[in-house]
Amino acid sequence: MLKGGSLMSVQDLLMQGNSLRGISRQTGFSRNTIRKYVRNGMTLQAQPRPTRGSKLDAYKPVIDAWMAAGLFNCEVIFQRLRTQGYSGGMTLIKDYVHPFRPPKRQKATPRYETKPGEQAQLDWGICEYIDEHGAHRKIPVFVMILGHSRSTYIEFTRRCDIHSFLRCFTHALEHFGGVPKIALTDRMKTVVLGTNDDRSPIWHPAFQDLALAVGLTPKLCRARRPQTKGKVERAVRYVKENFWVARQFTDLADLNRQALAWCHEIDQRIHGTTGERPCDLLHQEQLRPLPSPEKLAKFLREERKVSMDGYVSFDGVLYGVPWQYSGRTVTVRQLGEQIEVWSEGTRIAVHEKSPRFNGVMRLKGQYAGLSTAQGATGPLPVARQVPVEAVDQRPLSVYAALAEVGA
Repeated sequence: MLKGGSLMSVQDLLMQGNSLRGISRQTGFSRNTIRKYVRNGMTLQAQPRPTRGSKLDAYKPVIDAWMAAGLFNCEVIFQRLRTQGYSGGMTLIKDYVHPFRPPKRQKATPRYETKPGEQAQLDWGICEYIDEHGAHRKIPVFVMILGHSRSTYIEFTRRCDIHSFLRCFTHALEHFGGVPKIALTDRMKTVVLGTNDDRSPIWHPAFQDLALAVGLTPKLCRARRPQTKGKVERAVRYVKENFWVARQFTDLADLNRQALAWCHEIDQRIHGTTGERPCDLLHQEQLRPLPSPEKLAKFLREERKVSMDGYVSFDGVLYGVPWQYSGRTVTVRQLGEQIEVWSEGTRIAVHEKSPRFNGVMRLKGQYAGLSTAQGATGPLPVARQVPVEAVDQRPLSVYAALAEVGA
């Protein structure tokens, strides 16, 4: 009877085209035996190996009872079995418990559909790009999405400071054409500075001013629960995977022009969740009207102190102003692609927004008259010479009397 390796050898020789006589000569089996296996078409069947006993076998009924009671922690099972005389290892227990372990329980959460005009969610994202010199750099993107319509606004900035945040927030409201009731965000430092004793948030004063000016209520998502603002979390990921991939741009202004065009484009698409176009649902948002441009203008301006060499720093760039304003506090604002510098209601300088970070933009005639004034930014203490006839003529006795009084 052919078994195991013998049958495999015979089958291998047959596959090579050997005759029965040749196979018999090589294996030592008779031709009749080999012919019988060929005639019956028998194939190799592995012989079952005898199973060895496991050190865990005697304890499996105990483990079954513990698992029926809800104990699946292998470390605990291992420690308990050791007190009962178990001398095996942890791996045997893990291999035995694994098929019976129930799936990890996930906490189910209901889908929350936002009412029209009820809520906007906002957040920052960080994108990476390669500049013209081949260096890897990062750039932040502000994302705001309306909860009901899913209409989206994005804007790239050079930094995530409070002034950039207020500008982007204001631009987003202007883009949507109104104000939602609630703005939901996470605990970013540009929004909340800490908590009071009663765990209420300490809002950033500048952000609180904006919220009061436009009439919305800020709210924070639950700590360590990004699902609370899942719409904007998905929107940030969508920006990175859809807009940002293989994007080419020349500077920040060009990038934001492309970003705004992309926002209008995706508002025309059918949204995967709502099944409708965001631009159509935007009319149902019933947003509150925007405040007057004068109220919003203060959040688009920043106060800056002019350096002694006549520059103000704005959004990472130095912009020149007339040297006479050195040391003063001025107001800087961005209007389209221009940077304006104002002092006491007077516009003292206008620049095209610099496309480069850490750049220096000099103003034409910035230092005109500086050498004559000897660097003084205010009027110099001077006297004036007048003609002789204009000087009062007093007798010498008057001066003598004054000298006696002084003595």
